Amino acid sequence: MLIGSPGSGKSTVGRILAERLGVDLVDTDAEVERRAGKPIGDIFVEDGEETFRAMERQAVAEALAGATGVVALGGGAILDERTRADLAGHRVVYLEVEFADAARRVGLDTARPLLLGNPRARLKALLKERLPIYESLATVTVSTSEYSPEEAAERIARELRDSGD
Repeated sequence: MLIGSPGSGKSTVGRILAERLGVDLVDTDAEVERRAGKPIGDIFVEDGEETFRAMERQAVAEALAGATGVVALGGGAILDERTRADLAGHRVVYLEVEFADAARRVGLDTARPLLLGNPRARLKALLKERLPIYESLATVTVSTSEYSPEEAAERIARELRDSGD
């Protein structure tokens, strides 16, 4: 299970890791978009954050229950207490990212629903608010600021091999 803030590389590292391990990747944000038939930003605008979070919770619960490969959770999925409880029985990799790298990767001028208003300040607040949760859930932490996506995936794969998972 991959967790981390927006811009930490969950989708990118997840894809590389799944390929390296020869397993499937479930990206819960992509799954929500597929089910809704529209981008997450549109779900927020047209249906509201509450609807998005309910859809996200369902996608995450199903992915965790049937996980046979790599699961990349949306950055805010860990805010749900039930998701945190569900993660307890899984190997959880926190993809840590420095603020400057996250800001560059998410593109603060793009339409991310939770970054409306002052995107730089909102991203900084999200990182600060969620950091203790990410850290408390992590069984492994890998920096995606320090390592390329390929290097991060290799570190995770090595950690999984060394631990017997």
